[in-house]
Amino acid sequence: MSKIIEVANLLEDKLEKLLETYTFLKEENELLHSRLVLLENQLAENKEQLEAKEASYQLLKIAKTIEGSNESTRETKLKINALIREIDKCIVQISE
Repeated sequence: MSKIIEVANLLEDKLEKLLETYTFLKEENELLHSRLVLLENQLAENKEQLEAKEASYQLLKIAKTIEGSNESTRETKLKINALIREIDKCIVQISE
């Protein structure tokens, strides 16, 4: 009979440890998930900022080219044509 009690106590101890481990891992998982969401939000914000900076940089390059800096006029014309094509695409999408 004492053998059965020992086995039951051992099983109970193992279950308690298992529950403690489960609780710890669950809390850690929730913490990591919330951190992941935070980092994904930061990444999205950084991507938006980068895109805005790149657009600003491109506009600045075009402005400098039009201003008469060292860049060739051919490159300026190509950039203007690309912008016109983008505007045309937008107009087509709006009209649909």
